[in-house]
Amino acid sequence: MFLCRKHILIILISMELILLSVNINFIFFSILIDDFLGQIISLLILTVAASEIVIGLAIIIIFYRMRGGISIKLISLLKS
Repeated sequence: MFLCRKHILIILISMELILLSVNINFIFFSILIDDFLGQIISLLILTVAASEIVIGLAIIIIFYRMRGGISIKLISLLKS
């Protein structure tokens, strides 16, 4: 995620992949210890990941319409 900091879409996709790998671990260990709690937590993480990507993409689309680009350098203007 930190190797390619110039593309905001790559950063969002990599965060999504990290959350999905955590889900795989929760499901695997839930099956391993024969408990449903890991699967429930996995569903909660999926909903958080979906909402995070939707909000991130909405911010990117609005920013693209305002500035004409989605460079990380341009997004630092949001701080002020």
